[in-house]
Amino acid sequence: MNRIPKKAYTTEFKELAVKRVSDDEAIAVVVKELGLSDQTLRNWIKAASEGKLKGASTKVFTPEAMELS
Repeated sequence: MNRIPKKAYTTEFKELAVKRVSDDEAIAVVVKELGLSDQTLRNWIKAASEGKLKGASTKVFTPEAMELS
């Protein structure tokens, strides 16, 4: 079964998306404009409220490692 690789977002991108919602922009609008899923943005909002919002892993993957995974 082929898995779709997760997209990696920077902490800054996540913070900006969360800020748009905290500035009273509708979640539906933000997810549509940024190409996110509703649940992803809600997870980021929750993580931000808990002080746990982090960006993409700093781990570097080679193309070979990506293919093996």
